[in-house]
Amino acid sequence: MTLFILYRTDVWKTKSSRIYFGIFDSRIKAVDIAKYNGLYTSDAEVVIEEVTLNQFQEG
Repeated sequence: MTLFILYRTDVWKTKSSRIYFGIFDSRIKAVDIAKYNGLYTSDAEVVIEEVTLNQFQEG
């Protein structure tokens, strides 16, 4: 299962500036919520990170 983590950060994308807004089951939902909440501005970056859940790999 693939999940998408939505967060907003500064233009330099530092980890200390991350503000999490939720975890979604589709990229489209994450983008819609970001637009609805007005997260797209000139002084911030919106990041949608894709993660895979319940996957086992031997390495």
